[in-house]
Amino acid sequence: MLMRPLRRTLVAISLCIILGNTSAMAEDIPYIAGTNPSERPANAPVITEVKKDAAWYQKALHGVTEPYPSSLHFLENQGNWFTPFNHAGMTGRYDIRGWHHQ
Repeated sequence: MLMRPLRRTLVAISLCIILGNTSAMAEDIPYIAGTNPSERPANAPVITEVKKDAAWYQKALHGVTEPYPSSLHFLENQGNWFTPFNHAGMTGRYDIRGWHHQ
């Protein structure tokens, strides 16, 4: 008999705690990337300048001999995003730019 009122009291207290915190939790939810892909957070960093020095071009053109083909003109517009062109790829016979045998 004593268990039933105790159980009701504990359930009531638990519900008050849970329901009382939901409004506070809803206000404190941080921005989660990917939930709304078309929206960029207001405090997100913005790249305003891309510095491409001689070392950057040397790495980007590794294994390509002069005269450089016009198809590499895209490097002038390359930003700070990832491109596989600037990184070593597969090894063996697929390593046509010589990234892996230095």
